[in-house]
Amino acid sequence: MTTSTDVALVLGPGGPIGTAWLLGLGNGLRRAGADLARADLIVGTSAGAIAGAAFAHGRDLDEVAEVPPGERVGDPTAMPRVFEILNAPGADPRESLRKVAALAREVVAMPPERHMRSMEWIAGSAEWPDARLLITAVDADAGEPVVWTRDSGVPLPAAMASSSAAPGAVHPVGIGGREYIDGAFGGGSNVHLAEGAGTLILIEPMGHLMPGPDGGADLRIHPDAATVEAYGPDLGDRTRWNAVYKEGLRQAAGVVEQVSALLP
Repeated sequence: MTTSTDVALVLGPGGPIGTAWLLGLGNGLRRAGADLARADLIVGTSAGAIAGAAFAHGRDLDEVAEVPPGERVGDPTAMPRVFEILNAPGADPRESLRKVAALAREVVAMPPERHMRSMEWIAGSAEWPDARLLITAVDADAGEPVVWTRDSGVPLPAAMASSSAAPGAVHPVGIGGREYIDGAFGGGSNVHLAEGAGTLILIEPMGHLMPGPDGGADLRIHPDAATVEAYGPDLGDRTRWNAVYKEGLRQAAGVVEQVSALLP
């Protein structure tokens, strides 16, 4: 998908902990006058889809600094099995994604309906924002990436939930008679969806684990050492939400001048 936009903001995956960091970072930038919602295009994948919807809606980000841990439902052994499937030598990418989806159906995970309620609360609305927002997911049966927009006819919480439905965390999300899983499996942060942008800001909660090409970004932001320490070993550990959110607030001060210089 090409765009003719001026400034694109791409927000990558990172589980609940990465979501907390993105929300804290976004709040810190907004407080300093560099509101990420000013981007002409927002591309969100998984954690990035959740934060992107909140930013685009102008959500009061102070209200999402604390998220009750609640009862964790899921299978922590699922993701290592996912990576075994995806990294199998000579595997067909589409067939691998179908196998990941089959695994996601089998393992214990949060019901999609519960996850969608959480998505609506974080976004602050069940409606799509006026801003141009792209949310990624993967069609479980076809093994192919999809992109949701306000013109897709998909409720925003369902789009957000499908984008962040990782195996062992959330069961595949049903939309229109089909099922969908986490958009990260279809292309990481999906930077290609911002092709054609005059300026690209790339924010990746897992960027510290993915050194290398920056996707042509004019600015790439990822967790620093202190944030990584706050993350802990489990990106699904919601008990760390507030601590990681605060690290996002702190990191915002170090990048606000760079972000401000790029936003319209």
